[in-house]
Amino acid sequence: MPDLLLELFSEEIPARMQRRAADDLKALVTNALVDRGLTYEGARAYATPRRLTLHVVGLPAKQPDLREEKKGPRVGSPEAAVQGFLKSAGLASIDEATIQSDPKKGEFYVAVVERPGRATPAVLAEILPGIIKTFPWPKSMRWGAASAEPGALRWVRPLHSIVCTFGPETEIPDVVRFEVDGIVASDFTRGHRFMSPDLVEVRRFDDYVSSLEKAKVILDADRRKEIIRTEAKNLAFARGLELVEDDGLLEEVAGLVEWPVVLVGSFDEEFLDIPAEVVRATIRANQKCFVLRDPATGRLANKFILVANIEAKDGGAAIAAGNGRVVRARLSDANFFWQTDRRPLPEYHDRRDLKPLDQRLERLKALKVVFHEKLGTQGERVARIVALAKQLAPLVGADVARAERAASLAKADLATEMVGEFPELQGLMGRYYAALQGEDPAVAAAIEDHYKPQGPADRVPTDPVSVAVALADKLDTLVGFWSIDEKPTGSKDPYALRRAALGVIRILLEGSIRLPLMKFLDDAIVMGKLTDGYRLPEMPRPAVLRDLLAFFADRLKVYLRDQGARYDLIDAVFALEGQDDLLMIVRRVEALGRFLATEDGEHLLVGYRRAANILRIEEKKDGVTYDGTPDPALFAEEEERALAAALAAVRRDASAAIAAEDFEGAMRVLATLRPSVDAFFDKVTVNVDAAALRANRLKLLNAIRVATREVADFSKVEG
Repeated sequence: MPDLLLELFSEEIPARMQRRAADDLKALVTNALVDRGLTYEGARAYATPRRLTLHVVGLPAKQPDLREEKKGPRVGSPEAAVQGFLKSAGLASIDEATIQSDPKKGEFYVAVVERPGRATPAVLAEILPGIIKTFPWPKSMRWGAASAEPGALRWVRPLHSIVCTFGPETEIPDVVRFEVDGIVASDFTRGHRFMSPDLVEVRRFDDYVSSLEKAKVILDADRRKEIIRTEAKNLAFARGLELVEDDGLLEEVAGLVEWPVVLVGSFDEEFLDIPAEVVRATIRANQKCFVLRDPATGRLANKFILVANIEAKDGGAAIAAGNGRVVRARLSDANFFWQTDRRPLPEYHDRRDLKPLDQRLERLKALKVVFHEKLGTQGERVARIVALAKQLAPLVGADVARAERAASLAKADLATEMVGEFPELQGLMGRYYAALQGEDPAVAAAIEDHYKPQGPADRVPTDPVSVAVALADKLDTLVGFWSIDEKPTGSKDPYALRRAALGVIRILLEGSIRLPLMKFLDDAIVMGKLTDGYRLPEMPRPAVLRDLLAFFADRLKVYLRDQGARYDLIDAVFALEGQDDLLMIVRRVEALGRFLATEDGEHLLVGYRRAANILRIEEKKDGVTYDGTPDPALFAEEEERALAAALAAVRRDASAAIAAEDFEGAMRVLATLRPSVDAFFDKVTVNVDAAALRANRLKLLNAIRVATREVADFSKVEG
């Protein structure tokens, strides 16, 4: 079957956009083909800095023929209805329709519409211009004289040419002819900008890939990445060093070159006195280069890996030397920042009682750096975090004075030169500066760790001081944005609130920390009211707390689902009143899961559902709720008395076990209900004619519902 080859050739596409653009191109084209009845065997998209390419395998040569019966009006309908039917069915007269009979509706007209399938190239020529003109680039531009005209083509960078061929592997494919803003599709592309800029004739995909490679272009980004990684490791190994791998940087660099040439550069050893993270950030951010380290010491080496996009005649010596000069200049700037941040600020020359980092904090407050226009300044936020950290410290086993000190300095490095240049180093530089000015090691560590975890793969702080400050920071963030009604919506979460909530969850669960969440969320609201933040009217306090707790429940479901737990069991526990201790919720969920996996648990769940279903039906029919206490005097069967006694014992013993946080014990107590419930349903008829007896038995069923709620809301359990 024929294949489709489509290439869109342009000026350089930003590396960060390439993967998404390739995926979008594949989805847009293949979805449009399938919508038109053109199914395919496989499709893959590619991206280089100057081209997007799509290869679709196994397309049919034409659309399938369409045969459709179109039902029309009844015989004898008004002329207007008949004419409308003829027009929609494409018939010249009503004689071309057939008449069918229906026992209920009588006789009506039916038209058989047959449409032959169109050739696939014609369909492609119809759909591709629209896809190209409406391509969803995050940012795009217009260019040239035509850019001033309405509806002018927009592309990420000027689009130069389009390749579009279609045909079987065994034949020379045809060019699919269409035009987009004066750019006519052809079978010619271009190779590498510098090493092979001439036109390259294109046929089928395999020929296209090999022709591009001869023209110094490697189409597959994953292959470019592997070349860079392998060559970088080999060059490092040859010098007795090892590559510090960086997947994000590797992805970006592979999107900057069409023909990767890996080289080694160097810088002065004196710059290794700067913190290793600063050296790496400088080289990474400014030159898109990889750092190397000595495997014997683990320290960075004064060499780096760069990736060029050209094979130079001198083997890349001039390119490496040029990059080395730029790296040295950048590291000189970083060294200046490093030295400056460690010295007292000029405006505090008479305040020798203030250490350099404290001075940065005072500058942060004096400059009134805004955290958020509705949530006050960073200084005000620090005050809230300090107050909250002091309250959290005893609960997490942290020294209150250390937690207070760490919280007060946590944001001070935002006013340093280094963090101003490299924002990604916030927290880390605070730790360095705190250690240099003699802070307690726990305080210095907390300044860095209070931002953690910053993702599912990031480590969780474990030192009690770090935990107290990290929790305070995240709870203040969540409460603040909830109070001004700036919550995540759909896929948008500009303030990383989902990450903050997941961070709280991981800290509590992985650290086995007990925390009454509602109290501290409420405390965080109170802290906000004591500062000048929250300048606009905030949401009602109960609404904030209720909504935030629901948000934590959703985040907990995501976290536990990734761990293999059932989200319905989380709902079953959260449905109970006062459930805000996440660690206890998880332990209860785990115990409930183990119980329901047993035979007793399965049978009790069946019995509960039977009772709940009968109650739901009868309560709806009667318009009342049978939530009263059953009258023992009305028990007519021994099974009723046995069930009532078992329920009373279960409620008493399960409550005691829950109070003692013995969730396994509570489940074992609940399991003792099974024989009584089974016997009741085997021997007792609930819906008897005697109204009083019936109502009493329905109340007994409600008692089953009430007793099980000592452990969980079984109505939330699925399966």
